This record gives sequence, C-alpha cells and structure tokens, in this order.
Amino acid sequence: MAALVVTGLALLGGGLAAGPAAAHSAPVASVPDDGATVDTAPARASVTFNEALQSNFPTMTVVGPDGNLWSKGEPVVDGKTISVEVGELGPAGKYTVAFRVTSADGHPVSGFRTFTLSTAGHGTPGAAADASGTSDSDDGGVPLWVFIVGAVVLFGGGLAFALFGGRGREKR
Repeated sequence: MAALVVTGLALLGGGLAAGPAAAHSAPVASVPDDGATVDTAPARASVTFNEALQSNFPTMTVVGPDGNLWSKGEPVVDGKTISVEVGELGPAGKYTVAFRVTSADGHPVSGFRTFTLSTAGHGTPGAAADASGTSDSDDGGVPLWVFIVGAVVLFGGGLAFALFGGRGREKR
C-alpha cells in the first residue's frame, strides 16, 4: 500500500514539475507583415512558422475587401513557410490571408493575417470567397439519425441480454 502511495505522489509531482507541453507550430512572420499597409501586392503571400511544416493538405487564401478570392493556384509548403501566388490585387482596403497547415507534430494549425492595400490595383478577382461550388442539396452521405438509432438498438439489445438473457432457464 505504501508503495502505491509513493508511486502516485511521484507521478503527480513529476506531472506538476514537467510544465506545459511544447506548443504547436506558431507563425513568426508573414509577407506582407501582419497589419501592414502596402501600395502594391506581393507576387506571393506567405506565412513563416517557428518550425518546419508537413506538406499534407495545406490551404491558404487571400480574400479582398470585396469578398472575392485574390489568391491564385495552390499553396506551397517549403520548410517553415507556406505561400500562395497573389498577383495584382483589386480594390483598396483590408485583405485577409487565411491559412491551415499541419505542424511537424501532426496537429493542424490555422489562423489568418491581414494587410491593407492603399492603392487600388487592376487585378481580376476569383470567385466569391463563400462560394463552395456545390448546391444546397444533400451530399448523399448517411444521415446522423441512422447512427443514433443503431447505437440505441445495440445498447438496448445488450442491456436486455444482460438483464434477461440468463434468467428463466433451468440448469440441467
């Protein structure tokens, strides 16, 4: 019994002394700088992190004050940096660079940076940022209620068997 108490206290003390776990990847810089005002658009918008990123399923978009996409092409991960082509922008105002990457430890990290374009450009926008390209119809997947009913039936059947399965039988 004393050994269990000592072991428990040692584990508790070790857990308290260990401190918080290491944080996931965090942005340390961006082009343009977060909150910056620029006269012209950069060729590429980028966000640099404190550690290398995995190249699994990165996303990065640049959305203008008009609600349209101004990023072009697919994002590219190169070491600690994710970037996407921008090209010439359109209306003056606040642009949002949104990103989602996979950190070195496998956890997703998402966020956004903003910059302000002070002089309107002559670029051509992409689609509206909220356009998903799909209709409002059902996607054809299995509805949630099917799983709920299945769980209730399985749980109810197991409970009924546990309560009544062995009763009423005579031993021979």
